[in-house]
Amino acid sequence: MGGTSWIHWVIVLVVVILIFGTKKLGNMGGDIGKAVKGFKDGIKGEDDKNVPPARTEELGDKSTIDVDTKEKTRH
Repeated sequence: MGGTSWIHWVIVLVVVILIFGTKKLGNMGGDIGKAVKGFKDGIKGEDDKNVPPARTEELGDKSTIDVDTKEKTRH
């Protein structure tokens, strides 16, 4: 009592197929897949927005920046 066996899930699946039909279930599955993909792309796009764009127009043709370093001395 209270536990669900595999037979209960099969009955639920048959009832859902009878109510909605296989074509509508296929369309719903495709729509859910597109929504999940759009969500993932949106999350990935948010990560890309947080990264500042490279400012190549200020650097000209240089691909590297030369920097002089100083050694840190202990007091």
